[in-house]
Amino acid sequence: MSDTTRWLLPNGIDELLPEQASRVEHCRRRLLDICTGWGYEYVVPPLVEFTDSLLVGLGADLDELTCKFADRETGKTLAVRADITPQVARIDAHSLGREGVTRLSYAGSTLKSVANSIPADRSPVQLGAEIFGSADIEADTEVVNLLLSLVTQNGLSGVTFDIGHVAFCDLVLDTTTLSPDQREEVLSLLARKASSELERLVMTLPQVDERERVRLLASMHGGRDILSLARQGFADVPGVDSLMDELEAVLACCDRYADVNIYIDLTEAHGYRYHSGVVFALYAKELGAPIAKGGRYDGVGEAFGRSRPATGFAIDLKAWSVLAEMPVSGGSYVASPAVDCSELLVQEADLRRTGAIVIKSLGDIIDPRCSQQLVRIEGKWLLKPVEKK
Repeated sequence: MSDTTRWLLPNGIDELLPEQASRVEHCRRRLLDICTGWGYEYVVPPLVEFTDSLLVGLGADLDELTCKFADRETGKTLAVRADITPQVARIDAHSLGREGVTRLSYAGSTLKSVANSIPADRSPVQLGAEIFGSADIEADTEVVNLLLSLVTQNGLSGVTFDIGHVAFCDLVLDTTTLSPDQREEVLSLLARKASSELERLVMTLPQVDERERVRLLASMHGGRDILSLARQGFADVPGVDSLMDELEAVLACCDRYADVNIYIDLTEAHGYRYHSGVVFALYAKELGAPIAKGGRYDGVGEAFGRSRPATGFAIDLKAWSVLAEMPVSGGSYVASPAVDCSELLVQEADLRRTGAIVIKSLGDIIDPRCSQQLVRIEGKWLLKPVEKK
């Protein structure tokens, strides 16, 4: 193996160099501080858990994304989290065990066995906020309000809020005679917007009215008029009106965010298979994959001994940081000689308290970022400009 290939990272695994790492960390702190202001308590779930607690009760899609290995102490199978949301659900249901409403926030690294997004990223840094204990649509509205508030306060522009409901397709397909395999294929084709493949499948259906129903279902994405079209086109489907009411309630809170585009997609679930109600995703025109996604996932806590209604969102922090506005650094860079002097240490501490970045000049080499330096003149340490060579 050559020296140039020995240090290659696996596909989809990256390292954050100073500039990008600084952006990610700034966003992490800023977003968590805002969540704290909304009443969300910060928790830190473990990076690794036993698979029987990390994956219990969840969909096969998340299981397939999870990296697993044997625990040498117990012989049981351990897994590195691919998604933090189920861990936070466990903390709410089991570790905290509170009654009433609990709001939790978190941030941390995840790992996926394969890349499931473009561009490929198998090690996203995930930040999220979750509400447990409320089945009211007001809880869904709150998390959407919080997410869009984070968008505006971080200076993101040109974003699209994509919303749907995981129960809609099931309600419609329940009124057909499609087999379970046909249903799964229809849902997969709808999610991929594979219209030609879907039409070929539709032509194999024996009943004309079911063909038209699936075709109409496939058209249920676009602007806000989709909600009224769904009410009209599926007026005979029990429960559709209730779902549209939920979506309209959530969309009403989006009106105050004028810079956010709205897209309604009733044919796709944006999260993992554990979602159970309103689901949403946030897209930026510069990136192909969503920068945030979330929705309702009632019942996940049941696997941990206590079923709780829940809703929330997760942000891809690395993607988010690319788009977020960064503050203009007001601090100056100051070089300080590497000498043992108590007066110098006091002066350095005073400068750092004012926001200056003080860097020791090891080997008398001044860091190139420094525009000023501390110089001893007549027994006092004073700031002088760095003479550029």
